[in-house]
Amino acid sequence: MSVSSPAIEKLAIDTIRTLSMDAVQAAKSGHPGTPMALAPVAFQLWTEMLRYDPKLPNWPNRDRFVLSCGHASMLLYSLIHLSGIRATDVDGTVRDRAAITLDNIKNFRQLHSPCAGHPEFGEAAGIETTTGPLGQGISNSVGMAIASKWFGAHYNRPSFQLFDFDTYALCGDGDLMEGVACEAASLAGHLKLSNLCWIYDNNHITIEGETDLAFSENVAQRFQGLGWNTIKVDDANDLAAILAALQEFKRCEDKPTLIIVRSIIGYGSPNKANSHAAHGAPLGEDEIKLTKKAYEWPEDEKFLVPEGVPEYFEQTLGMRGSHASQAWESLFADYRQQFPKEAAELEAIFAHQLPDGWDSGLTEFPADAKGLATRVSSGKVLNMLAPKLPWLIGGSADLAPSTMTLLDGEEDFGCGNFGGRNMHFGIREHGMAAALNGMSLSGLRAYGATFFVFTDYLRPSMRLSSLMHQPVLYVLTHDSIGLGEDGPTHQPVEHLAACRAIPGLYLFRPGDANEVVECYRVIMQMTRHPAALVLSRQNVPTYDRTKFAPAAGTARGGYVISDCDGAPEVILIGTGTELQLCMQAQEQLTASGVKTRVVSMPCLELFDDQMPEYRESVLPKSCTVRIACEAGIRQGWDKYIGAEGHFVGMSSFGASAPFDQLFAHFKITADQIVSVAQVAVRGLD
Repeated sequence: MSVSSPAIEKLAIDTIRTLSMDAVQAAKSGHPGTPMALAPVAFQLWTEMLRYDPKLPNWPNRDRFVLSCGHASMLLYSLIHLSGIRATDVDGTVRDRAAITLDNIKNFRQLHSPCAGHPEFGEAAGIETTTGPLGQGISNSVGMAIASKWFGAHYNRPSFQLFDFDTYALCGDGDLMEGVACEAASLAGHLKLSNLCWIYDNNHITIEGETDLAFSENVAQRFQGLGWNTIKVDDANDLAAILAALQEFKRCEDKPTLIIVRSIIGYGSPNKANSHAAHGAPLGEDEIKLTKKAYEWPEDEKFLVPEGVPEYFEQTLGMRGSHASQAWESLFADYRQQFPKEAAELEAIFAHQLPDGWDSGLTEFPADAKGLATRVSSGKVLNMLAPKLPWLIGGSADLAPSTMTLLDGEEDFGCGNFGGRNMHFGIREHGMAAALNGMSLSGLRAYGATFFVFTDYLRPSMRLSSLMHQPVLYVLTHDSIGLGEDGPTHQPVEHLAACRAIPGLYLFRPGDANEVVECYRVIMQMTRHPAALVLSRQNVPTYDRTKFAPAAGTARGGYVISDCDGAPEVILIGTGTELQLCMQAQEQLTASGVKTRVVSMPCLELFDDQMPEYRESVLPKSCTVRIACEAGIRQGWDKYIGAEGHFVGMSSFGASAPFDQLFAHFKITADQIVSVAQVAVRGLD
C-alpha cells in the first residue's frame, strides 16, 4: 500500500509493538512493556543510522547492535524479522531463508524456536551476543568497540578504511544498576571509545515498582564523571530528537556516548502503561485489544505485518547496508592485492582459523629439577605464540607482573594507540571478562588474567563465554594454598570444582613447563570452548621426558606419565603442583614393593572426551586403589577414584604461612599419599 513517510514510520513502529504484545501473550510469559516503549528508538536507529546488510549479516565491518535489556527480546526478534535478515549456519555461511520467520515469533519462548526468552548468540543471525543477565550486553559492547578500534589501527591503510564499525547498545535501569556495567563504562570512558553508544531506556520502572524504591542517582552526572558524552531525549516517541542524538554521537570523536531516553513502559496500554504491570507479564487479551485500538490497529488481528513495512526496512537499512557491504568487498579485493599478508590474516580471522605456522615458535623446556612456576612458563609460552598469532590480544586486571601476561615488545592498547596488544583492564575482573567476550565475538583471540581466587568476581561472564561457545582464554595464577602468606582470602580452595562445574569450560592445570606448552597448543586450536589455564606461584620441576612419558599426552587430558612393571596395584592421579608429590610418592611406594602408576590429569574435561578404550588404558577398572591429589576440594574427583576412593587435598579454607608449611599443615604431601596407599593396599590383602 502507498503511505506517506510519517504514516509508514508509525505503521512500522506499531508493527514492532504489536508483534511483541502478541508473541508474549501467545507464550503466556515475557516482557511486552519495554518493546512497546523502545520501538521508536530501535526503529529510528535501524532505519536511519545502523550500517548493516541483512543479506550479509556477518559482514566484518557491520555496525553492532546489542539489546542489553534482553528481557525485551521481542523487540530484537521483530526487527530481525522485519529487516529480512538472512539465516546463517554454524560456520557463518548465509542461507537462503529468513533468520527469524513469523512462525518463529508465533512460537516465542517455545522449545526449538530461535526466539528464546532472552536473545542467545548462535540461535539466529542478527543476535550479536547473548543477553539477559543484566549489565552483560553493554559490557560486551565495550569489547566490540575495542575490537573495532584495534582492527582499524592494525589493518587500515591510507585509502583503505576497512574497519570503523560502531557499536550501539540498548540498556535499562537494571543494566546500569549492575556493578559490571560500571566497571565496563569506566573502562570505556578511560579508553575514549568514541565508536560506542549506549541508549538508556529511562522508564522509571522495575519489577518491584518505581525505580525510586532503590535507585536515585543522577545517571548523566555519573557517566560524565566516567568520561562519557551524555545526551538527553525527553520523549522516546520523538523521532527527530532521537535522530539528532544519534547524529551527535557520530560527531563526538573523543568519548563514548550515553543517550538517556525518557520512555513510557507499555506505551499505549490504557491500563498498564507506565507501571510495573507492563514489565514482566502478558498484557492480557482484553488489554491488548484496547491497546491496538489506541494505536488505530485492527483489534482482532494477531501477528499482523502490514504491506509496506518490510519494504520500508529494505529501502532504508537494507539498501544502505547493501551499498556499504558491496563497497567494502570491492575495497577489500584491492587491499588483498596491495597487502596480501594482512589480507590473509584477516581471512583467517573471518574463517576462525589459525595462521599457517602458528605453533612453530613453541619450543620444549629442558629438564630441570628446580623448574619454574607454571605462571612463569606460561608467560614464556605466551610470548612464543604472540609473534605467530597477531590477533592474540589481552591483558590482566592490574596483575600483569604477577600473572606474567605481558607480550614482550608489544605496545599498550589505549586511546593514544589502539593498535597495541597489551591490554590494561584495571582492577575490574568482571568488566574485563565481559569485554573479552565482546572482543572474541568480534574475531579476536582474547585473553584475560587475574588471580584464580578472583574468578568469583568474573564467573558470570566466564559462564557466558561457554554458553556462547567463545574461545576466550582465562589465565589464572596463584592457584592454591601454594601462594602462601596472603592467606585464605587469596587462596582458592573450591574454585577448581566451581570452574569445572561450568558446562563447556575446559580447565587446564599443567604439572610442569612442558605441559604448559601442550596446554597452549590445545587451547589455541579450540574454537567453540573457553579455557581456564590455572597456574602456580611456586616452582615445579620440569620432568625429563626421556625418562617419563612425553608431555604430548596432555592433548588427551590425562595420561600415564610414569608407570610400573606389570599391572598397577595403586594409581596416583595428580594435577598441577601436586603432580610432583605423586611422583615422589611413587618412588617410595615402588621401593617398598608396591606397583604404582602415576597419571597426570591436566584437563578433566579433555580426558572425558576421549574414547572409553583410552580412558580404560589409563585408569583400568582392575585397579581399585586410586588416590587423587590436588590442593583443592574433593568435589568432582569421585568419577575417577570412586566413592570409596582416596583423596589428598583440602577440606577447609587455607591459612597464612609460607607455602611449604601450609602443604605440611594440611597434609598434602608425598608422605601422606604413601601412607594412604599403604593402608589401602593392606586393606585389599
